[in-house]
Amino acid sequence: MQTKTKNNHIGRKISRIRELRGMKQETLAEELGISQQAISNLENSEKVDDAKLEEIAKALGVSKEAIENFSEESMINYFNTFNEKVSSSNFGHNNTCTFNPLDKLIDAYEENKKLYERLLQAEKDKVAYLEKLIK
Repeated sequence: MQTKTKNNHIGRKISRIRELRGMKQETLAEELGISQQAISNLENSEKVDDAKLEEIAKALGVSKEAIENFSEESMINYFNTFNEKVSSSNFGHNNTCTFNPLDKLIDAYEENKKLYERLLQAEKDKVAYLEKLIK
């Protein structure tokens, strides 16, 4: 019988999140004020103290809990549910549109309509002025 053990290697999780964020070890090292070698050592560590993990999370733009709860499976589930109505992930993002694109289109149309009406009125005023000058 084979039992599945939960992988809780914090260093690997940090490494994977850093890679997913498109960040190099050197960049993370600069953010934390340490050497690239220190980042490499951190990523090879199974455990990281809470204070240091909090600093790393801030530099990566995620929460400490996101690092602790990170798994490849949760990332796959996150992307698979990206377009579903209810989306939740370990990162706590809600990926829903906060505005109606049609409303934006209508607003732009109304702004253009107002501008057109002002330009049309200006032309009418010019024509009226020129007619007055001719008489």
